[in-house]
Amino acid sequence: MGLMDKHAIIEKNATLLLVGSLLVVTVGGIVEIAPLFYLDNTIEKVEGMRPYSPLELVGRNIYMREGCYLCHSQMIRPFRDEVERYGHYSLAAESMYDHPFQWGSKRTGPDLARVGDRYSNAWHVAHLTDPRSVVPESIMPSYGFLKDTPIDVKDFSTHLVANRLVAVPYTDDMIVHANADLAAQADPNADTSGLEARYPKAKIGDFDGNPQQVTEMDALLAYLQMLGTLVDFKNYDEAAGYR
Repeated sequence: MGLMDKHAIIEKNATLLLVGSLLVVTVGGIVEIAPLFYLDNTIEKVEGMRPYSPLELVGRNIYMREGCYLCHSQMIRPFRDEVERYGHYSLAAESMYDHPFQWGSKRTGPDLARVGDRYSNAWHVAHLTDPRSVVPESIMPSYGFLKDTPIDVKDFSTHLVANRLVAVPYTDDMIVHANADLAAQADPNADTSGLEARYPKAKIGDFDGNPQQVTEMDALLAYLQMLGTLVDFKNYDEAAGYR
């Protein structure tokens, strides 16, 4: 009887098969899980990462509500073709405050992990209002209604409190100033010194071109213009992320 034929002995004996299966699962589990007990954090610390500002968080909620993740990924894989097209491959730390993550599962449209600062606010407004006016072959639906939909949030601090419950490190100061920061980020004439101290590299401005109100378009653009801009990859130490 050859070595490859001896598996029949185990397959015909339920007890041996059960014991063997448990042994394999146990060894595999130890190999996978045990190293985690020696790590303080399974995600490498990357300078620049911070929680979303209130306006960015509203924009992210709109991004999920409208199902943008169904056609756009936010996960650049470490392959040459993707890196040359989109930029540096995605880091785990860039999704550490996402609940749920926005990696996506397909790309009907391009990846958006590095879309921040790639296009102007005016381009985004035109694209979201009439996609085919800037990308003739686009099959994306219009989201022009976002310009006419004001953000209806009475007390956004409660949303930050909810995120803090799932380990997003919002401070008491961030929570207290949540409503003021939300309005200030969409007002280029506002005093944003506190906002910028709490949320470094936050994009500030009248995103949709309508200074009369803060709209869902403002929020979505604040979120999109931030994506991929928090980490300075010129100073990023790739070797530090390896274990």
